Amino acid sequence: MDGKKIRTRFAPSPTGFMHLGNLRTALYTYLIAKKNNGDFILRIEDTDRERYVDGAVNVIYNSLKQCGLNWDEGPDIGGNYGPYIQSERMDIYREHASKLIKNAKAYYCFCGKDRMDAIHEEQKSKGLTPFYDRHCRNLSDNEVKQKLSSGTPYVIRQKIPTEGRTIFHDEIYGDITVQNSELDDQILIKSDGMPTYNFANVIDDHTMEITHVVRGNEYLSSAPKYNLLYESFGWEAPVYIHVEQIMRDAAHKLSKRDGDAYFDDFIKQGYLIPAILNYIALLGWAPKGENEIFNLDELKKEFDISGISKSPAIFDPIKMRAINGMYIRALSLEEFISRAKPYVRLACKREDIDYKILCAALQPRTELLTDIPSQVDFIDELPEYETSLFENKKMKTDTENSREILRQLLPMLETLDNYQKNILHDNLMAFVEKSGLKNGQVLFPLRVALSGKTMTPGGGVELCAIIGKDETVRRIKIAIKKLA
Repeated sequence: MDGKKIRTRFAPSPTGFMHLGNLRTALYTYLIAKKNNGDFILRIEDTDRERYVDGAVNVIYNSLKQCGLNWDEGPDIGGNYGPYIQSERMDIYREHASKLIKNAKAYYCFCGKDRMDAIHEEQKSKGLTPFYDRHCRNLSDNEVKQKLSSGTPYVIRQKIPTEGRTIFHDEIYGDITVQNSELDDQILIKSDGMPTYNFANVIDDHTMEITHVVRGNEYLSSAPKYNLLYESFGWEAPVYIHVEQIMRDAAHKLSKRDGDAYFDDFIKQGYLIPAILNYIALLGWAPKGENEIFNLDELKKEFDISGISKSPAIFDPIKMRAINGMYIRALSLEEFISRAKPYVRLACKREDIDYKILCAALQPRTELLTDIPSQVDFIDELPEYETSLFENKKMKTDTENSREILRQLLPMLETLDNYQKNILHDNLMAFVEKSGLKNGQVLFPLRVALSGKTMTPGGGVELCAIIGKDETVRRIKIAIKKLA
C-alpha cells in the first residue's frame, strides 16, 4: 500500500434505520481516510433484495450528512469508479465470475435445494458443520455444457484449494492462519444471477481501489476466502481492520427493543449528534491521552488504528449521558435556547416566558434534551404536592418555619413591581440579611411553594422571574394556607 492514496469505503445495505454499529464503522472508515488525506467512498450494497427496505437509502444519506461524514464519491455525487450501487454493477460481477471459471478458480454447481437440504441434514446428524460436498466441482466440460444448454438452474462456486493453508493479516488481530481443508466452496453468484456479499465486496473493493476495509469481526471467518479470491485474480488484498461488535453487556447485543440500537433512537432521546459520534468513537477505540472529549475535526487528528481494541465494546448509557451533558453545557446560551425551546413547549404553553432566564437555569441541569419537559412542568400550573416537601434537615426548614418565612416574604413580593432577575435577587438577599437567616432557609421554602418540587432549574430568584408576579403571589398564598 506504500505510496497509494488511502481510499476507504462505507458499504451499508439499505435494510432500515442506521444501526449504531454501522454508524461506528462509517465513522472509523471516514476517520482513517481523512487522517491520511484520503478519500471516503459511499457504496450501497443492495443485492439482498429480500431485506431491501424502500426509503432506506435516503436514511443512509441523511444519517451520514447529519453527522458530517461527507463522502467524496457515491451514488448521488458520482465519481470515477461507479456505479456505486451494487445492483447497477451486475455486468461487472458476471464478467469476473466468468474469468474465474475460465481460469479454473470457480465452477458451475447444479445441485438443487432438495439435494442440498438432504446433504446438510445428513451432516448435522453426524455432528458435522453443514458444508457443500463439492459434487459438481469436477464435472466435465461436456456435462457442464449439457446442463447449461438444457436450462438447469445453477450457482457459481469458488474453487477453494483442498490442501495447504491461507494466511491473512488483520491490523487488529495480526496474522491468522486457516487450513484450506476447513473452508467451504462458497457461492459467488446465486441462482437468480445476483452476486453474494462475499463475492461482490471483493470485486467492488478492488475495482474501486479501496486500500483499507473496516468491518465487523463476524467477517473474520470469511477473510481467508476473500484473500483466495484476490489471489485468484492476481490482485493485492486491502488492509483489513475487523472491529468487535458493540454489546449491551457481556452476553447481549444492542437491540431495537431496548431503544439503543439505532442512531434515530438517540436523537429522539435528546442526544446531540457530536456527542453521539464522540461516544461511539470510544466504543472499541482508546485515545492515547486522558482526554476523551473530541469533536469530529479533533477525532480526525487523534484517531489511530492502533488504538482499536480486540475486546468487546460494552455500551455504557451512563457514560454516554455524561458525555452528552458535557456537550450541552458547552453550547452557547443562544444555541441551547434554540435546541431546548421545542422541549420546553412540550410541557409549558405560556407565551410570556423569559427563555434566557429559564434556559440559563436549565442548561447546567440537562444531560438529555428530553430531561427538559419534566423540569418545567410546574410553570403553567402548580402541581399538587405534600407539605412534607418543606422539611429539609440540610436547609434547616420544616413546615412551621417555612410558613412563617413565606408569610414574611409575601408583603415584599406583593409590593415589588419589577420582577427582573437582578431586582428580585437584590430584594430577596436584603430580606435574608434583615431576617438573620441563611439563604437556604428562605429560598428553599420559596422554591417548594412556587414549584411544588424540591429540585428545579434555578432557585427562588429565577422561579419568581420565570412565573411572574401574579403567579408568585398566588402560589405563596396557597403554600401558606396548606401549611396552616
